[in-house]
Amino acid sequence: METRRLGRTGHLSSVLVYGAAALGEVTQDVADASVEEALAGGINHLHTAASYGEAELRLGALMPGIRDRVFLASKTGERDAEAAYRSVGTSLERLRTDRLDLLQLHAVGTVDELDRVTAPGGALEAAVRARDEGLVRFLGITGHGHRAPATHLEALRRFPFDTVLTPLNSVLARHAGYLASYEQLVEEVRAKDVGLMVIKTVARRNWPGSPTAATWYEPYTDPGQIRAAVSWALAHEEITGLATPGDARLLRHVLAAEADRMQLADAEQVLAADADLSSPFLAMPF
Repeated sequence: METRRLGRTGHLSSVLVYGAAALGEVTQDVADASVEEALAGGINHLHTAASYGEAELRLGALMPGIRDRVFLASKTGERDAEAAYRSVGTSLERLRTDRLDLLQLHAVGTVDELDRVTAPGGALEAAVRARDEGLVRFLGITGHGHRAPATHLEALRRFPFDTVLTPLNSVLARHAGYLASYEQLVEEVRAKDVGLMVIKTVARRNWPGSPTAATWYEPYTDPGQIRAAVSWALAHEEITGLATPGDARLLRHVLAAEADRMQLADAEQVLAADADLSSPFLAMPF
């Protein structure tokens, strides 16, 4: 699998980042098989969060045997310093490790949320403390929604985050305002040598009915469309990696897509042919 340098962290991360949201509600056997599939496919970067159900516990059961093979990232959704610091400790216990490679402030998609985490006594203080104490190596920020790229640009102006995880797919890029905000974020990322990762690469739309996958949005399930979506995202050289979707059943298709990418123009043609493709952020469950 291709690797790309994760900004100034210096880590050569696989361009597929394992999205452990897929492990939130599965058995340990399913988790074991999924993580093994990811590692066998060349993934070396695992991405989880305190709020992903049982995901940290599922990864923790495996961690003693794989810790030296992976770049391990987790997230805290807490907003005040005391709770965020406790969250880091709990994540380390659940993951059965003494350090995280990357701690990310979770779901900061608006300036209001950014104000909360960067205020005196906010979660950023806990993140810096955890880094200073050697509990984490690097700090990042993530977020959902149409305002996420602009919010993350402002975040980089306030604090030297090492990484950013922001949404990007072909339908979001068709909106001039969103694309402009994303391109401004890219300029800042490049100027400050920040690792840029993306989410919602294979999101198709909000669910039109009852969900049939373990994701809050409807993902692509057709292998050809997944190949187009992954190819489209990885054609953007500024992106160091994309998070795999939160359903373990889709991992094999995403791995296959990374290994057999199509040209950008061909990918755009496949995705443009889907009349139902729309932003997953028109209605969010949080």
